[in-house]
Amino acid sequence: MDKQISYQTSSDSTTSSTEPSPSDQPVTWRDFVTLAKPGILRSNLIATFGGFWLASGWNVDYIHLLWTLLGTMLVMASSCVFNNYFDRELDTKMIRTQDRVLATRRISPYIVLWYAIILGILGLAVLTLFSGLLAAAFGVLGMFVYVIIYTLWLKRSSTWSTSLGGISGAMPPVIGYVAVTNHVDLGAWLLFAMLFLWQPPHFWALGIRRVEEYRAAGYPLLPVVKGIQRTKYQMLPYIALLIPIPILMYMYNYTGIIFMIVSLVLSVLWFGMAVAGFRKQDNDKWAKTAFIFSINYLTISFIMMIIDTVHKG
Repeated sequence: MDKQISYQTSSDSTTSSTEPSPSDQPVTWRDFVTLAKPGILRSNLIATFGGFWLASGWNVDYIHLLWTLLGTMLVMASSCVFNNYFDRELDTKMIRTQDRVLATRRISPYIVLWYAIILGILGLAVLTLFSGLLAAAFGVLGMFVYVIIYTLWLKRSSTWSTSLGGISGAMPPVIGYVAVTNHVDLGAWLLFAMLFLWQPPHFWALGIRRVEEYRAAGYPLLPVVKGIQRTKYQMLPYIALLIPIPILMYMYNYTGIIFMIVSLVLSVLWFGMAVAGFRKQDNDKWAKTAFIFSINYLTISFIMMIIDTVHKG
């Protein structure tokens, strides 16, 4: 692992060290929705749905599916709220996060902490009762990695935060998959690999765009510590390892040839885009294009995987 690097996070020469004053804006239900990061929830619920659908092979128990989606959503929401709670001081140091409700002190941290705890308990209870112990266990693993390993430890101390934090982001499709199968097989591993490998190059593209903000906030993100060029090199193996996944899903009869072709083409295009990033150009413009492409890559891949799932039985 990288040498542990300590960054001062309590103050910075480019930011004020004084605490923000409580906001006079009234608290609404939308603030509690925002704390759960609905954008993250939407994308991960698509992944959960995809994992459930793939395991079902079109023979879908829709009630079981709805309970699994609900439980997964609550667990993910809990993790996101915990993330907001523990990052409330750091969020005041970045332009894109300084308007969050905890950064502006519109909601008491005590209330937010209990909100996260209640969401987590409800989510794990739903998964345990309706989706099985294995699905609940992966929910616990995802929460532990995101809240403890990523948020409280690596995010503040190591460039490995993005890579290892990807374990939590790869849990939703696995939860959906094992809710149907009640065991871990190659299909679960391929879904895990797909999400795990996708996340670092996706997030590093954002990190390159916001590198000075992350530097000012004291985050030891890879572009901050090792530089933009090193980050571009490190994106390559993750994207390259995505290329064989649709081939394996087709070979082992999880999906059809349409998904294999579409996902394969997208992976190769993304790799080509990453290689093109080494030419002399505007890093911000390139990173923005790569970031948007990564979002479309995942969305299109999962939609095609769902459409082209092999029928079973």
